[in-house]
Amino acid sequence: MADGKQVEAVEEGDDYYHVRFRDPDRFSDIRTPDWAEEPAESVQEGSEVRMGDEEGNDDWTVQSVLIPVDAADKDEAVGLGHDIVEKIQS
Repeated sequence: MADGKQVEAVEEGDDYYHVRFRDPDRFSDIRTPDWAEEPAESVQEGSEVRMGDEEGNDDWTVQSVLIPVDAADKDEAVGLGHDIVEKIQS
């Protein structure tokens, strides 16, 4: 799998599955950018993308994707997370 597409962990929260592609400790800053809402919503309504900024690097990369727990099960959340990352990277 290409860099960033390997899921490190999937954690179920109250509202979202957190499909983590990169360790949050790797980043100096993590945000949920407004521009990422469109690609995320086009794959699964209510989804969010968290982007991370690695210290000393100007590039922002996907840290995790949040999939609503009422929209998918854990396995489906992983697939949707992959679809959202692919859409963002294209």
